[in-house]
Amino acid sequence: MDGRRRLPVVRPGPGLMTGALSRAGPVHNLADADRAAGRFGDRWGLHVGEVMRFSNGYYAELLDAGDSGATEVLVDSRSGTVRLEFGPAMMWNTAYGMMPVGARPGTETIGPDRTVRIADRWLSEHRPGLHAAEPDRFPGYYTLHTLLRDDHVVGMLSVNAGTGQVWYHNWHGRFLQMQRHADNT
Repeated sequence: MDGRRRLPVVRPGPGLMTGALSRAGPVHNLADADRAAGRFGDRWGLHVGEVMRFSNGYYAELLDAGDSGATEVLVDSRSGTVRLEFGPAMMWNTAYGMMPVGARPGTETIGPDRTVRIADRWLSEHRPGLHAAEPDRFPGYYTLHTLLRDDHVVGMLSVNAGTGQVWYHNWHGRFLQMQRHADNT
C-alpha cells in the first residue's frame, strides 16, 4: 500500500445529485448551458439530451449511457450554477432524487399513452388551449412539453408514473428556445 487513503466510490441514488456545481460566470446561450449541465452530469456518467432556455434560466435533461432519461437539471443564467430541478426530479425520481415518493421501482403502472391522457385532462382544466406532447420517461415519472394548438412549446409538466399526480413546471417562466445536445442530433 502506498499510504494514500482511498475514497469510496459514490454511485447515484436518492439524495446524491442534489448538490450544486458552480461555474465561473454567467451562461449566455444554449451551448453554455449544455456545457455546464454536461459537467454536472459527468460526475455520474450522464450526458446531456435536450437543453431549453426559459425567461428564468435554462433547463437540461440528463441521459444515461443507454440514452434513457436519468434526471433533469436547472442552470442559472447569472451564476452558471447547476442543480437538480425542483419538483419531480427531486421528489419523484426513484434513482436520482432526494426523497422519492409516489412511484417506487416496480410500482410504475402508468404508461406513456395514459400519461398523455392524464396531462391533456389536467391541461384542459387548468391551462385551456394547451395540450401535451409525447412524454420523456425518467425513473418514477414522465415529463411532457406543453404545447399551443399550433404545437409551439409553451412550458412543461410532469406525471408521476405510479400515482398519476400532475406537477406543472411553473418555475421556468416563458419558453424561449431549445435544442438537442450536439452529440445526440
